[in-house]
Amino acid sequence: MTKKKITLMSAEKLSFQAEVSRLLDIVVNSLYSEKEIFLRELISNASDACDKLRYLALTEAALLGDDTEFAITISVDKTARTIIIADNGIGMNRDELVANLGTIARSGTAAFLGDLSGDAKKDTNLIGQFGVGFYSAFMVAREVEVLTRKAGEDTAWLWISDGRGDFTIAESEKAGRGSIITLRLRDGMEEYLEADRLKQIIQRYSDHIAIPIKLIDGDKVETANRASALWTRSKSEIKPEDYKEFYHHVSHAFDDPAETIHWRAEGIIEYTGLLFIPGARPFDLFHPERKNRVKLYVRRIFITDDCQELVPEYLRFLRGVIDSEDLPLNVSREMLQSSPVVQKMRQGVVKRVLGDLEKKAEKDAESYAAFWENFGAVLKEGLYSEHGSEQATLLKLARFRSTHGDALVSLAEYIGRMKDGQDTIFYITGEDGAALLSSPQLEGFKAKGVEVLLLTDPIDEFWVPAIGQFEGKNFKSVTRGGADLSRVKAEDKPEDEQKDETAEKDDDIGSLVALLKLALKDEVKDVRASERLTDSAVCLVADDGDMDMHLERLLRQHKQLDSAFKRILEVNASHPVIRRLATHVAARGAEAEIDDAAYLLLDQARIVEGEPVPDPRAFARRLSGFLEKGLA
Repeated sequence: MTKKKITLMSAEKLSFQAEVSRLLDIVVNSLYSEKEIFLRELISNASDACDKLRYLALTEAALLGDDTEFAITISVDKTARTIIIADNGIGMNRDELVANLGTIARSGTAAFLGDLSGDAKKDTNLIGQFGVGFYSAFMVAREVEVLTRKAGEDTAWLWISDGRGDFTIAESEKAGRGSIITLRLRDGMEEYLEADRLKQIIQRYSDHIAIPIKLIDGDKVETANRASALWTRSKSEIKPEDYKEFYHHVSHAFDDPAETIHWRAEGIIEYTGLLFIPGARPFDLFHPERKNRVKLYVRRIFITDDCQELVPEYLRFLRGVIDSEDLPLNVSREMLQSSPVVQKMRQGVVKRVLGDLEKKAEKDAESYAAFWENFGAVLKEGLYSEHGSEQATLLKLARFRSTHGDALVSLAEYIGRMKDGQDTIFYITGEDGAALLSSPQLEGFKAKGVEVLLLTDPIDEFWVPAIGQFEGKNFKSVTRGGADLSRVKAEDKPEDEQKDETAEKDDDIGSLVALLKLALKDEVKDVRASERLTDSAVCLVADDGDMDMHLERLLRQHKQLDSAFKRILEVNASHPVIRRLATHVAARGAEAEIDDAAYLLLDQARIVEGEPVPDPRAFARRLSGFLEKGLA
């Protein structure tokens, strides 16, 4: 290998993107106890580079030239203290070097970095979810050199960095396409100069790589891996650790898979699937692009990792490969979008994954609960987008927090616990489960022992009204005015006592409600006595045909709704403040101060809902006036 000497005239010195510098700072400072994974990551990248060129060569054979056998070679120089990892894959040009090694363009990077605390121990798991790939080289190397030439281009480029904030890039010379990565090791990393140690690492982490990994030790050259696609092997031949390391390769993540799904479909179409459910939530799971990370192969040849038609968005947490026997090798992006073969594979993937999740939910509730905590919010997107049997299966798989206790509950379990007289599945939506539990709208339901589902994911606002019911039971938000509790028998109370309580609440309340309606006619849609309140004086609810209150807040926050719906103010006839006010009105009739009381009650209901008071000065004035009279 020869290369031009870098001079100040020919070399560029560039700075890493700020995000890269932050990652490198953590990586270099011994983030990982198992530093050997640097070799796994660099081999994985080399394998990807070969896969990409093999696919391009299907339509551009000239890119291969005479070098048609792909391979990854690894050699050491003990005197120079270097490890060299070379491949004859697609290579990079100058712009790709800068983009791939100097910046991080992955979706969700900004949000991910915002979660970093600066505490290395806490950040380890986060970085592991993100994956550091090439940058793991700096765990063992004081300097990294990348010499690369892109297939089909004449110019080679040399990239050098010590990982401390900047890198140098310049034109160079290289005999063939692909990349040569040279690691100049740090002190204390001598173990990685031993061929036997490298072979051990390769066989542990990269045995599944379908490209030969040739280990050079002096004059001795040996292939250190089996070089066959893991998914083509019989499941009886594959050890759990083999699956685990293939997951690390295909996902570029550091967690272990929570579930492995390996099957072969035979019949009208034939394909093999090897899919993984991650053990930790990927950092970019909720990025707006919602891309899946499943790779498509055709007869063991990599085609694309961007076939969005292969897996529905609500299963985008899956990692792995689908290998088709029926698609043509030169399949285009347009063909993938309209291919009936891809659609049938998609249906097969959905059926297989949901079926395995059903089994998991039945046999291992604790493990399934952990899965749901990680991916339930994503899986629920399928409740909105799917129809037919898939939607029915997703409804069975769905789990929820509720007022019944801390454990997750299925819809079937909820229906099994419904009270006498209850024919509705009640729910409440919001951003925080703890806050929802203290909502005044739940008071009457708690008093009668009626279970309410606590829905805290944004998608809940959309799938619930879209589905409408489950097993003949309608869904109903407790924040709507039509949530009727009168037919539900209260716990441990005779029916005649319940009637007496209702009659007591009606005393003197009619006149007060009429005056409150008059005072607030421009602010609310209606004022009525409440069945749902037991402790709070007032609350706001949506009319039966209006938008749910939490959804309205979400849309207003995202500037998708200009005007607000008028709400219904419900008053608790048994609350001391309301009773006192009703008695006051009955004795003295309409007085000017009822207006101030009405607005104070309305503002109180707004505050409890987490909404701003529209006129803080007026609120303060009215409150001061009532305090003054009360203290007189």
